[in-house]
Amino acid sequence: MEIHTFWLVQLFHVVLWVNGLMTIGLAGAHQRHVCNESLLLQNLPMCGKSFEEMMHRVDSKKWCNLTEFILYYNNFTLCTERKANMAQCFWPNPLAEGFITGIHRQFFSNCTSEKVHWEDPPDRILITLIFVPVLLTVAMIGLVVWCSKRSDILA
Repeated sequence: MEIHTFWLVQLFHVVLWVNGLMTIGLAGAHQRHVCNESLLLQNLPMCGKSFEEMMHRVDSKKWCNLTEFILYYNNFTLCTERKANMAQCFWPNPLAEGFITGIHRQFFSNCTSEKVHWEDPPDRILITLIFVPVLLTVAMIGLVVWCSKRSDILA
């Protein structure tokens, strides 16, 4: 058990050490981080143009079916992320989100989700669905009480 505890302690120290290095690295990166927004705004349209070309390969009636263009959308997302990294910007950021929202408006504005209108079932079914569990519960309680009063069943 002592060897197991020793290795757990060593693993804990390694995790703390790595966490400390990551914290120092992230703090250092944060201090020298400057987002070049003009470069980002200049490069994002390349991603949009590429996505637009790919989407025109898909029938416009199928634009609301994600399975038809998921690969194209994934490439578009990766492109915007690469462009943000090239401009030393975080991703997603307000500029990239605004651009992506514009692309959504362009291609997916007609893809509204239809709200389902829920209705109660007919009264006959509703009464059955309510009374069957209630009656089964009463029957089980009665069976338990009846069995607990009979000493010959338990022996």
